[in-house]
Amino acid sequence: MIKLMARGVALNQAVKILNDDVACDIIKIGNLVRNKERYVKRRQRIIGPDGSTLKAIELLTNCYVLVQGSTVSVMGPYKSLKEVRRIVLDCMKNIHPIYRIKELMIRRELAKDPKLATESWDRFLPQFRKRHLKTSEKTAKKNEKVAQKDEARRAAGLDPTEEKNKEKKKIYTPFPPPQQPSKIDLQLESGEYFLKASEKAAKEAEKRKQKQAEVAKQRQAERAEAFIAPAETAAPTVEEKQKQKRKRGAAEMEKEMDEEEEEESESKERKKDKKDKKKKKRKVEEEEEES
Repeated sequence: MIKLMARGVALNQAVKILNDDVACDIIKIGNLVRNKERYVKRRQRIIGPDGSTLKAIELLTNCYVLVQGSTVSVMGPYKSLKEVRRIVLDCMKNIHPIYRIKELMIRRELAKDPKLATESWDRFLPQFRKRHLKTSEKTAKKNEKVAQKDEARRAAGLDPTEEKNKEKKKIYTPFPPPQQPSKIDLQLESGEYFLKASEKAAKEAEKRKQKQAEVAKQRQAERAEAFIAPAETAAPTVEEKQKQKRKRGAAEMEKEMDEEEEEESESKERKKDKKDKKKKKRKVEEEEEES
């Protein structure tokens, strides 16, 4: 009780520690973070905006929590003291208290259902993934992906070593690459090094003029493109229209002729079929009369 009062707990609240069902825990958080700015931020994270996070922890765990200086004083049942300690230490390790609060809320709802008393609650609880992985964890993940790819290739009946062989490694050579020629070397090769200053200036002026002329030509061509008339489809003349009409008329006439020929051939076939049927009927009648 004296310890709690020394940590800033009110007398009315500190007296409750004398009850048998109430325990207390003083969590030291001063040595968990070295950087002072980070320490202050993470300590403030336990309290939350307007003490909302602290209030949520108190309601879910049925504990009294007080953040004072470099310690967190907790009063309540023994089981919930463990939960509060876990939330506080995780918060100082840069794990936000909201994750643990969500888990506690889900656990409280699951505890109401008597059917789930004997079952595991792992499938209902959220599994939060780490965003910042260590190098060893990254390599482990990479190896898992490679193993999965190899299994998939084997299942498809392909050789997993083919892909690895495709990626040809560069041949290692202990010798450095050849040295590139300097400006002076290039000038010695071209003979510019031995020219006078006036001759060099004249050469440079000529190069500039050539570049300017090329740029001017390009600009003129670009400007001229805007004045080029687009390709227009000329309207057909009277003679062309008449020719098109004649062609259409001829095509329509041919179609009509073809249709008439088809109708005639169909009518002829029908007449033949009728004659054949009549002949067959006569033969059948004659055979009946003879019998």
